[in-house]
Amino acid sequence: MTTDRDKEATAELAERAAERHVVVVGGGIGGLVAAREFAKVGIRVTLLESAEMLGGAIRRADLAGLTVDAGAESYATRGGHVRDLIAELGLTDRIVTPNPAGAWLAGVPGVNPAPLPKGGILGIPANPFAEDVRRIIGWSGAWRAYVDRLRPPLTIGKEHSLGKLVESRMGAKVRDRLVTPVTAGVYSAHPNDVDVEVAAPGLNEALTRTGSLSGAVAQLVADRADRAKSAPGSAVEALAGGMSTLVDALAADLVDLGGVIRTGAAVTALDRTGDGWVVSFTTADTDPDSDESESEPEPEPEPEPEPEPEIIAADAVIIATTESDARALLREQIDLGAAPEAPQIEIVSLLLDAPALDVFPRGTGVLTAPGSLVAKALTHATAKWFWLREAAGGRHIVRVSFGSQGELPATAELDEESAARLALRQASAMLGVALPSSALITAHRARFTQSQPSSLIGAGERRRAVRAAVEQIDALAVVGAWVAGTGLAQVIPDAKLEADRLRRALIWV
Repeated sequence: MTTDRDKEATAELAERAAERHVVVVGGGIGGLVAAREFAKVGIRVTLLESAEMLGGAIRRADLAGLTVDAGAESYATRGGHVRDLIAELGLTDRIVTPNPAGAWLAGVPGVNPAPLPKGGILGIPANPFAEDVRRIIGWSGAWRAYVDRLRPPLTIGKEHSLGKLVESRMGAKVRDRLVTPVTAGVYSAHPNDVDVEVAAPGLNEALTRTGSLSGAVAQLVADRADRAKSAPGSAVEALAGGMSTLVDALAADLVDLGGVIRTGAAVTALDRTGDGWVVSFTTADTDPDSDESESEPEPEPEPEPEPEPEIIAADAVIIATTESDARALLREQIDLGAAPEAPQIEIVSLLLDAPALDVFPRGTGVLTAPGSLVAKALTHATAKWFWLREAAGGRHIVRVSFGSQGELPATAELDEESAARLALRQASAMLGVALPSSALITAHRARFTQSQPSSLIGAGERRRAVRAAVEQIDALAVVGAWVAGTGLAQVIPDAKLEADRLRRALIWV
């Protein structure tokens, strides 16, 4: 039963919330989720995004009138966090699952392209003699991998490097031909740099229990199968219409709750003032009423002075930018040092008129063995997502990915047309189908600075150190993939937790 005292306390909290103002810097999913958490309790929120479009790593492209994902195309279902948000926004009826056909592996020397083996973890096989495994590593690789069964078990925690663990237990062929293509495609990293316990939680412990790496993989696969029986469903899902529909829904809901969104607003400085902050930002100066078609040619104009920054006062600030931008904004407040190297990624999306792809010749996509092709992976999007196949009306969409940790994309120095031609040639090689230039209807190129993969050795310690340093400063939080870990399943709950931490500090004073 609600008492008069409870009503008075609730009214007091609501009044206090309405007096607070939070500025969120960055309009990716982390920033949008955090901003919405404040707006839900009546706190005034202003979100500033330097780009003209919201979404961050979730981007859309228009390919001859067809809207497609140009960045992140799906989300992991673990934890249920993304699904819960989708339900809150009324998008549950848009949830779709991928074609289970799976991807192929290409570029292994002396080995024909073949489907990626099933029943493993990160490419590590449970049975090295299985036909789909042996097709790729050969008899010699299979017998070397079998030696794993004869070696002493590994002490828990002794080996942190996934690549070194796999090579020592099962040999270089398993690491190079099976594991490396997967970690390069998923994490943009070599397996030697991947932390076992982050990428495959419980693997070291299972190895100690079972006495072999293949036995540990078999046990973890069986455990996953049991969990799937109790909670059936795909490990990955997406939204019909593209993941940008989630961005649109978040932005619309934020505005409905009273939040303010300003795009094209680049934050240049953060300054402390008493118990709050002053946020300085600049915006593009455009004149929508100008009509250049009727203007006479003019002499070369004098360089315009830098625009005067706008200023907003805030009781709290959430930084939701890329790592490099966040460190630059915070350098006057916290010494976080230089940002570690982050992968530079380019995704070239191709819309094709190619009937030869109707049979999905390489499943839902292709991973490549490093050093074989300049592209690291390809997604046959119209084979992977049936909603997109229907929308494409007989045309095909493939997404070709370039770049990895410590390796610039092969497209980095190319112009748009040259990048599209290179992507078309790589797609032809990976799919095993002739794709002449006449097959290309149009293309879109997206560039990313990917957050350093959370699976890299030492990444967890670096993230925890950053978060601890940020928490020492009142009314400040940092969200996003570089502190939460990559993927919506990690970014969304982290953004909610950080928003709640600041929200409590602002209201419960």
